Amino acid sequence: MNIHEYQARDLLRRFDLPVPPHVVASTAEEALGAARDFGAPVIVKAQVHAGGRGKAGGVKLARDVDEARQHAEAILGMTIKDLVVGKVLVAPAVDIAREVYVGVTLDRAEARPVLMLSAEGGIDIEEVAQRTPEKILRAHLHPWRGLPGYEARRLCFQVFPDDARAALGLARICSRLADAFDQIDATLAEINPLVLTKSGELLAIDAKINLDDNALARHPDFEALRDLDAEDARERKARAKGLSYIHLEGDVACVVNGAGLAMATMDLIQHYGGRPANFLDIGGSSNPEKVTTALEIIQSDPNVRVILFNIFGGITRCDDVAQGLLMALESSPPRVPIVVRLIGTNEERAREMLQGASLETASGMDEVVQRAIAAARGKGGSS
Repeated sequence: MNIHEYQARDLLRRFDLPVPPHVVASTAEEALGAARDFGAPVIVKAQVHAGGRGKAGGVKLARDVDEARQHAEAILGMTIKDLVVGKVLVAPAVDIAREVYVGVTLDRAEARPVLMLSAEGGIDIEEVAQRTPEKILRAHLHPWRGLPGYEARRLCFQVFPDDARAALGLARICSRLADAFDQIDATLAEINPLVLTKSGELLAIDAKINLDDNALARHPDFEALRDLDAEDARERKARAKGLSYIHLEGDVACVVNGAGLAMATMDLIQHYGGRPANFLDIGGSSNPEKVTTALEIIQSDPNVRVILFNIFGGITRCDDVAQGLLMALESSPPRVPIVVRLIGTNEERAREMLQGASLETASGMDEVVQRAIAAARGKGGSS
């Protein structure tokens, strides 16, 4: 789950990280009031779930309170990567001497969290990784000891080799950020930039946190951080119906049971030259209504040119999936071809039920994927 910068700053403050004060404003007048309270200059920043806010004109320095109001008026309502800005963050500007990147994320290859540190802050870490990967320092977190203090100090003295005070302060920040990452069940906790001011103070002037959806049951208060307006309507509907759905940019829609099979199906689509339109896991329950809901969600995507069902029937019964398909076809005829593979529990019954339905069937993984890609390209096929 993504959260806004101001929410990430509030979370990091709980762990005694040096986050400057801020005010969130929904109107230009509220931004004006915040600028008066802080005293100019201030920074006015768009609050959207998107990177590149500065390049899009969503981050502005206001040298006086009237300019703060003008910037807020310009930013509120603007669109950044298809997201409309509804709030701005107003915070005091600081005199920056140096900018540093510090973040903790999951290293899936090592199956452990990793601290990443770079003296090149203020720009996308992906750009640094591509252009000068040697400038990113890394330390993996221990499963229960977290980030050892000596390891944090070793890295931080490489960032500030001639400033022991700054290096030790940065080490404390790294340790606290690692603790925050662990305790809030994040998949990413990032400060970019962490700045060293001209007076020698370290401040986290920007923050980004992504929370693990699978751990939200342990943090019921985090649900209040969700911005429904910033989420894809299809993903909201899927979550409400107990489906796992992620919208992608391709044209081959997938309906699969089980995350592993879903990922394998998407990989195979890519392997054969197609582009998946979504990740959609209907789960392990035998519920025909989930199938009809899945089809409704998928068909609301105008980019979809074919729908691929790949079901391995264990707990999920193939005949229940077939029943859901027939219910959906009856209530809302599909606008695109459907290619189906049903293997496992009650598969023979499922095939009998689907005889005569306006869809194409296949028995193997490679076959169903190739037929779906051919259908997406308008080449058709045979049952």
